[in-house]
Amino acid sequence: MLNRRHLIAGLTAGLALSAAPLIARAQEKLPVVASFSILGDFAREIGGERVAVTILVGPDGDAHVYSPTPADAKSMTTAKLVLVNGLKFEGWLSRLIKSSGTSATVATATQGISPLKLKDDDHDHGKSGGHDHAGGDDPHAWQSVVNARLYVANIRDALSAADPAGKATYEANAAAYLGKLDALEGEIQAAVARIPVDRRKAITSHDAFGYFVKAYGIEFVAPQGVSTEAEASAKDVARIIRQVRAQKIPAVFLENITNPRLIEQIARETGAKIGGRLYSDALSTASGPAGTYIEMMRHNIRQIEKALGTGAA
Repeated sequence: MLNRRHLIAGLTAGLALSAAPLIARAQEKLPVVASFSILGDFAREIGGERVAVTILVGPDGDAHVYSPTPADAKSMTTAKLVLVNGLKFEGWLSRLIKSSGTSATVATATQGISPLKLKDDDHDHGKSGGHDHAGGDDPHAWQSVVNARLYVANIRDALSAADPAGKATYEANAAAYLGKLDALEGEIQAAVARIPVDRRKAITSHDAFGYFVKAYGIEFVAPQGVSTEAEASAKDVARIIRQVRAQKIPAVFLENITNPRLIEQIARETGAKIGGRLYSDALSTASGPAGTYIEMMRHNIRQIEKALGTGAA
């Protein structure tokens, strides 16, 4: 009987010891804070099981007008790495970093990207929230898949520096993900090729698609500037309505982060088709059509092809 009790005790102790490394590994995940949902998705794809990612501006959230919470400050204090877009996209973030007192490394995901310049007369939205983009750089660089590859490389390197033991994992995950981005780029280019050249133009809520325009040749016009804080003036709306009619722009698109009223007005007054909802600055929830970056870009190009093409599915 005694031997049996000793055996059971030994087995129990052995199981506890074998489980200990698993518990330790779960607790030792690298704490990463990403400023918004698209960066968070990149970090999770590259970091895999080695990282615990907290996203400040979540699905369908608008980083242009976001107000940090006490929970955000707490997340910053425990983070080892903070991923930011840069290019003045998160005008509130520098204050959060400073006030939280975090000792985390801050990595800018757009490092090495050649930014597009904004027009001086379209984008002065810095008066209320720190988004002064007038004559500055367009921050929406992720709208080009070529740029997304640079985001991935920068995040891979930042994770490797913060967690050298995971470098091989991060490199392998990044390589696999870059392969998926290559396939996505091919899908987008093929879809654009199916749209007649004279129909490659549309209206969107705010000016978030400049990099998409340059990369893929679809012309977008926006009544708002680069920041959703901006209110389009009656003069701007009237000008765009005239442009839609003169150029026979076939479709207008809603966005997941903006009020649809303005776009609906333009569609109503011009007869242009509402081509669906595009995801510009944020992903959808996981159950939505744009729960990841790849799903977002794939959803957007399908909506664009369907609205602008001739009989596209």
